[in-house]
Amino acid sequence: MPETPISEMAVYSARPTVRINSQEYAKVSELVIGMEMTEQEGGMSTLELRLSNVASEPEGGADLAFEDDAILTLGATIGIYGGEELAPVEVFTGTIMAVEAHFPEEGPPELVVLAEDALQKARIERRTATYDDMSVSDLVSEIAGRLGLTPIVTGLTDNIGTWVQFNESDLAFLRRVLTRYDGDVQVVGDELHVSPRADVQRGTPELEMHSQLRRVRVIADLADQTTEVTVTGWDPIQGRRVSGAATGTNLAPGSGQTGSQVLRDAIGERRHHLSHLTASTDEEATALAEAAFDRRARRFVVVDATSEGNPVLRVGTHVTLTGMGERFDNTYYIVRACHRWDDETGYWTDFEAECAYWGGG
Repeated sequence: MPETPISEMAVYSARPTVRINSQEYAKVSELVIGMEMTEQEGGMSTLELRLSNVASEPEGGADLAFEDDAILTLGATIGIYGGEELAPVEVFTGTIMAVEAHFPEEGPPELVVLAEDALQKARIERRTATYDDMSVSDLVSEIAGRLGLTPIVTGLTDNIGTWVQFNESDLAFLRRVLTRYDGDVQVVGDELHVSPRADVQRGTPELEMHSQLRRVRVIADLADQTTEVTVTGWDPIQGRRVSGAATGTNLAPGSGQTGSQVLRDAIGERRHHLSHLTASTDEEATALAEAAFDRRARRFVVVDATSEGNPVLRVGTHVTLTGMGERFDNTYYIVRACHRWDDETGYWTDFEAECAYWGGG
């Protein structure tokens, strides 16, 4: 499969598009000098937008560009669109949470706008609540309703019993629940997307070393690998011990040897028992063991890379990397992405991705 082209245009013009409260302002567009948007597994994307804070006046002088507080105001909605300037793709929508003024000793003053996506509402307020006889999907829908977001949930419909949110923010509570069921949460526009990790696929681009893929550091590491994870608990109703075990359930994408296979062949069996988690049924213990094993297994091969700026590279993207040799060429799952642009170096995307396999090239 050939490398996925970023643009159909002969010249790739990738200056970011900025919209404040859904509107573009010429003054903002002309004075942007830097942008950095970072997202990760577990949600909560952040934005740092740098602007020159000097503007010429019709009379011939110059003054601070945004001192009137008419455009870049605290609480305003800000959207960032990247990629080809003539057909920009949304990479961030959120709320301006802070405005910072820089007055360097050398150089013109700058304004820095700091924003967070819609999950900022979920991190601010702590609450204590009890949720009886609900599925994860029901739980997500209730939290999304409080945040004013539309829930988009894949699966996770099994009843998980009673959960207690004890002096936790909605974001911390949601992350804690999803960790037990190997799920991920992301905000896309005004939607709250929650899915099991195995069902997440936000795109399938291919990048080639020394072409769009400019820098890579990749490591295959056995230190945290295991051949089996076990979990035990207690069923208070039946008065019996419960247990679960896992050796790998949802490891995709990628192909080749898994970390557990390499570990078994090179060093031997290494079993890991989780004693700090509670489970009251065999099914729950097994689900916990599977989630824990898969998280470890998927970190067997980790990539830290930089490519030409590409708005398709997002958390949950299955990116195929080539040109790194047969052991490391594979399809990886992006777990962190940083889209950055400045007026000197242009648009770049830094990303971290993981794969449960090596030798699949």
